[in-house]
Amino acid sequence: MNNDFLVFDHVTKRFGALTAVNDVCLTVNKGEFFSLLGPSGCGKTTLLRMLGGFERPDSGRIYLEGKDITDLPPNQRRVHTVFQNYALFPTMTIWDNIAFSLKLAKKPKAEIEERVDEILEMIQLSDQAWKYPNQLSGGQKQRVAIARALVDRPQVLLLDEPLAALDLKLRQHMLLELDTIHDQVGITFLYVTHDQGEAMSLSDRIAVINRGKIEQLDVPAKIYEAPSSRFVASFIGDTNFFSGEIVSVDGDYCFIQCEGFPQIKAYNDRELKVGQQIDLSVRPEKIRVTLTPPPPEKGASINVYPSKVKDIVYQGVYTKYWLTSSNLQIAALKPHSRFLLDQEAITWNDEVFVWWHPDDGYMVPSEQV
Repeated sequence: MNNDFLVFDHVTKRFGALTAVNDVCLTVNKGEFFSLLGPSGCGKTTLLRMLGGFERPDSGRIYLEGKDITDLPPNQRRVHTVFQNYALFPTMTIWDNIAFSLKLAKKPKAEIEERVDEILEMIQLSDQAWKYPNQLSGGQKQRVAIARALVDRPQVLLLDEPLAALDLKLRQHMLLELDTIHDQVGITFLYVTHDQGEAMSLSDRIAVINRGKIEQLDVPAKIYEAPSSRFVASFIGDTNFFSGEIVSVDGDYCFIQCEGFPQIKAYNDRELKVGQQIDLSVRPEKIRVTLTPPPPEKGASINVYPSKVKDIVYQGVYTKYWLTSSNLQIAALKPHSRFLLDQEAITWNDEVFVWWHPDDGYMVPSEQV
């Protein structure tokens, strides 16, 4: 344990008959921006509360820099939390809100002034120091809450859905600010969210949690491109699932037979055998939609299927298509990298072709759904 910064060692927490956290083993590196990602009720906030000292595990231990902190009260842990409701003192100025913990710890006046002024400059609110919370915008309040949690230099900063109360534009702006703040202070951030976009944008690594267990722990790109389970593939972004049986294997590739659908060629990274069941995940952005089939010389290496357009949503950066092919529904994205008004548009009920390369699908273990 001594070489690991933050360790959850076989931690379990129950609330009556509900097992909120189920035998979780997790190590977070020093200075890392680490996210706990999952749906509501999966156990991610319970993990955060146990680290903060607000809940105690039923079994297992929690270590911080080699020290067992499982039984320590919150005020004896150098772990601070930022909540989505900010929890600022309304009758105190911004300066006094940030200075509060330092005054409570009876730090010298000169040190308090130096630290508060330094962190106000870092969050770019020096000119707002003598305002009160109700005079600030939501984004400014969030920055003050983060500054207050960071001013006495904790070992870990816990962020529990900190951007959930902000509108979309402000949330996107705060993502950049959080990343910058993390780079500046170098403290370990443990971030809890159900928003996959937030986690993918900010994190060095992500633990995807489902029903109290970690389903996958990896860097964002690996989680997106190489999900370990059907749950991870579906929770992280949109995807199409093709469920079927391996009917033949040809070198590094295999052919999957789905019910009522032509065979699909896929890269056989799991080295599966004929007769095994599999779910193939193909992301919508990997699928091309065209009015004519792809050139014949490419036909041997890609999956091509006639389809019919059922619905279209134009979203500026891309258009999303929902199509039917045989008895399956397929979603596809077409990015708009060039001006398209002078091109022949694909529209509702058009007969089209969908196609993708066998390397662009990823196989996950078959599950009952």
